[in-house]
Amino acid sequence: MKRQKRDKTSTLFNRGFQAGINGKSRDSCPVQVTELRSHWMSGWREGRDAHWSGMDGVSAIQAHPGLH
Repeated sequence: MKRQKRDKTSTLFNRGFQAGINGKSRDSCPVQVTELRSHWMSGWREGRDAHWSGMDGVSAIQAHPGLH
């Protein structure tokens, strides 16, 4: 069975969300290309919001519709 690859923007958003939910600084963004960096930063912001709302780990990922 072939595995379907996610597009790069979705992957960057998910990685940013993971960084945000784990309390990492936005300065930890590994992306230098401005167009792609915005996807990571959007995920990071949503991850921070989830973190501040008391969500953590798997419960935050399950609650977020774009991370499945």
